Amino acid sequence: MKKLILLVSLLVFTSFVQAQRIKDLASIQGIRDNQLVGYGLVVGLPGTGEQSPFTEQSFRTMLNNFGISLPSSTKPKIKNVAAVAVSATLPPFTKPGQQIDVTVSSIGSAGSLNGGTLLQTMLKGADGKIYAIAQGSLIVGGFGIQGQDGSQVLVNTPTVGRIPNGALVEREVPTALGHGDTLTFNLHKSDFTTAKRMADVINQLVGPNSATAVDATSVEVIAPRDIGQRVSYIATLENLEFTPADA
Repeated sequence: MKKLILLVSLLVFTSFVQAQRIKDLASIQGIRDNQLVGYGLVVGLPGTGEQSPFTEQSFRTMLNNFGISLPSSTKPKIKNVAAVAVSATLPPFTKPGQQIDVTVSSIGSAGSLNGGTLLQTMLKGADGKIYAIAQGSLIVGGFGIQGQDGSQVLVNTPTVGRIPNGALVEREVPTALGHGDTLTFNLHKSDFTTAKRMADVINQLVGPNSATAVDATSVEVIAPRDIGQRVSYIATLENLEFTPADA
């Protein structure tokens, strides 16, 4: 009876250990997303904007860019304008002319961004360079209702919106894919056994000493220098299957 229970336990346990592709367990070093951020103005709000010093300053700067100068003594009423932070994620290999989604968040006291339109906003990377330009009408999933007695009901967050395909990419982020004689796979979850097994399955296909487990995360692989051959080489390697270490 004990042997039967042990056998069943082993069968159940091994059923959860399945071979997986390299592309599901690791990513290539240097090929990653990049975060972008910018500061802009949302206009066209139905009185749910804000009257703050930095919003007024941004509004004046925008008018100056269009050749319109306001007297310093004039204080514009801009309750239909809100200052916002615009953020986006730039995937690797995204080319100029392609579009990415953006998230627009109020940074002042605006009550809601519903119905607003983001004006042209430069999105910069960590190096300070402009990689995309965002503009468009917002999609806001929340709304708020306020009564005369001061009571208020909020559904989701009305001060955050999205613009699908709202940014046009202007600059490509360079990668190190075509440089050097090797490429490195980094495991999503560090494990010495998994790294060793990955190196072994690559060596079985390509040849001995083609792949080396550097540590519990990285596996270094010798790769061709020609970029066309390297792409085909990576496509072959990332679809190799092996059994990772037990969780």
